[in-house]
Amino acid sequence: MGYDFHLSPDGPKLIEINTNAGGVLINAYLSQAQRLCCTTVEQAEVHSGDPAAAIMESYLQDWRRQRKNGQPETIAIVDEDPVRQFFYPELLLFKSLFERNGVRAIIAPPDKLKHRDGALWFGDKTVDMVYNRLTDFYFEEAQSSVLKSAYLADDVVVTPNPRAHAVLANKNNLSLLCDKRLLREWNIGEAHLQALADGVPETTPVDTRRQDEFWAARKKLFFKPAAGFGSKAAYRGDKITRRVWTEILENDYVAQAIVQPSVRNIVVDGAIDTMKVDIRNYTYDAATLLTAARLYQGQTTNMRTPGGGFSPAFSVDIDQQTGCACE
Repeated sequence: MGYDFHLSPDGPKLIEINTNAGGVLINAYLSQAQRLCCTTVEQAEVHSGDPAAAIMESYLQDWRRQRKNGQPETIAIVDEDPVRQFFYPELLLFKSLFERNGVRAIIAPPDKLKHRDGALWFGDKTVDMVYNRLTDFYFEEAQSSVLKSAYLADDVVVTPNPRAHAVLANKNNLSLLCDKRLLREWNIGEAHLQALADGVPETTPVDTRRQDEFWAARKKLFFKPAAGFGSKAAYRGDKITRRVWTEILENDYVAQAIVQPSVRNIVVDGAIDTMKVDIRNYTYDAATLLTAARLYQGQTTNMRTPGGGFSPAFSVDIDQQTGCACE
């Protein structure tokens, strides 16, 4: 899981939840490199132990939850046209991690898989588990049909899978976390209600019956596809045209109150530059595996800004009397 936050003057605000959060293994190894070169990092890091080992254990735990015991013999790391993916280097890191832990690993696009004889196949090898990197979250596209068939037949363990996305990451769920009346009906305690009120920006499904209301308030809103990912087809309200507005109304979108990201100054080629920041908590089973930051410029997060990309994130204590950060 990945939980993305903006750090506002009123505290961290949860802007997005992901079941398919890229970068976790890259950041695990980056944190190891930071510890080797900088003792301050070791003192300030927000996790303990070996995050790569914890990541591996999360896959084995997912296997045991669905298959009771043992571990998979073969894992397929599945993504559309993997070699051309921006995060292909991370797919290679996962392949190496799985193999070091005694699990055969392959990297494949979904259309190279076959479902027959009660199993999922890649060539002449059966696939026990799929590490799913597809952004076709509900296996709706033609190329995902074989994977969908095997998943529905319970002939392969898929992680993350469509159910996990629907329950945890579909952005319509953020609107539920903002609905105090509904949460009280679900017997959510007042302390949790207050934490959600403080931490989740107001998020509402876009209803065409209220389109005039949304349009009038658009400059304070960010519009996101409910089953989208990253910044694809996401729009700041003050940037949208009437054509884009029509597309939003024709599809499944949510409107989220804009929370401006915090900023950091960094040095790029000898010059000081200002970057926007968001914070990602990588988690499994309600425990944080590690925390990382993303630095960027522009409307949404990206990995193209010179000097931007992933960055370590550290936790510091604040002296309540002086307001100073302390190591």
